Amino acid sequence: MAKLNVSIDDRLRDELFRLIPPRRRSQVVNEALRHELLRRKRRQATEVVHRLRKRSATFTGEEILDAVRRDRDRTDQ
Repeated sequence: MAKLNVSIDDRLRDELFRLIPPRRRSQVVNEALRHELLRRKRRQATEVVHRLRKRSATFTGEEILDAVRRDRDRTDQ
């Protein structure tokens, strides 16, 4: 475990100290940070998927069905 010095808003600190008992504050801050980092990773992954979708070919449902049918016909022979 590492110690980290960060600055937080005075109101946020006051609320943290008022709502969370002394020996639970690090756990609460860790959980909040973990949640925020996961949210940001998901947003970045979503942006990557959207960029990839724009660059990739899109097929209609009918085109997909035709390709599946052709593949099945090919393997049945």
